[in-house]
Amino acid sequence: MQETRQAARQRRRRRRLMVGTTTGLVVTGLLVCLAITMQPDGKEDAARAAATAVANAEETSSPSPLGKTSPTPSPSASPKAKKPKPKKSKSKKPKGAASPSQTSSGASSQKVPGTSSLAGRIRGSVTYPGVATVYEAGVGDGACSFGPSSDMMIAAMNTTDYETSKACGDYILVRAANGNSVTVRITNECPLPCAPGQLDLSEQAFAKLAPISTGRIGITWSLVSPSSVGTISIRYKNGSSPYWCGIQAIGHRNPLARLEVSTGGGWRQLTRTDYNYFLSPDGTGCGKAIRLTDIYGERLTVNGIAVRPDVVQSTGVQFARH
Repeated sequence: MQETRQAARQRRRRRRLMVGTTTGLVVTGLLVCLAITMQPDGKEDAARAAATAVANAEETSSPSPLGKTSPTPSPSASPKAKKPKPKKSKSKKPKGAASPSQTSSGASSQKVPGTSSLAGRIRGSVTYPGVATVYEAGVGDGACSFGPSSDMMIAAMNTTDYETSKACGDYILVRAANGNSVTVRITNECPLPCAPGQLDLSEQAFAKLAPISTGRIGITWSLVSPSSVGTISIRYKNGSSPYWCGIQAIGHRNPLARLEVSTGGGWRQLTRTDYNYFLSPDGTGCGKAIRLTDIYGERLTVNGIAVRPDVVQSTGVQFARH
């Protein structure tokens, strides 16, 4: 009986060991499954963390916005290194150019910055083909309103190239096929049927090229900047006052591109009429400083010209030769 009871106890112990082992295996299996189940989530969290770290790193190392420099720039990225050096102008100072300092007549001269060309149809260093005809110029007055001329080497410009009086006062070198040439000043307009390129010369000027009886010859012509001219003068139109005025420039060596008047706080460009006066309809600038600009960009500022209608007043200055 004692052996039987011992055998029963041993069987019960073995069953408990087996149950415990089985339970342990089950628990271990459950833990393994749980670990396997949770593994992808762990990788995803790790991936998110890595992506966040990369994004933060890119944010930190991204370049500064355009125009802003890094707090610790390298020498090559410094503002001084990026700033281009100003180019030296290759153009030579024109002969006879007026000094930029104030002159004894109260006028000053300077170059207009950034002007490529202020010319109209007629430009410097260009040769134009055309024809020359002849007319009786009388005392030399014409559409440009200069009045009688003491020098009859004058001409009327065709309406197209006259360009609302832009050609007034221009000096033109005219060449004929026979080799003869003459320099004339534009004082008048040649209306249609005068064609573009056509010049109607005074009898005195035409005779320098060919006999007046010829009447019409083929020519070429170009703009010139003669040395044998005096200084520029200013004339106020009849009826001018501090409340309305017309201003004319006379004797300018180069074509006149602009006439401006001082407003006290700046400059006002006046409109040029077809009879060659610049008008200030409301009186702005009448009697104040005047600024003249030629087609090459030279600018002359003239002071001390009073509103004296129909009186020619000298400025004592002139544009440079070209």
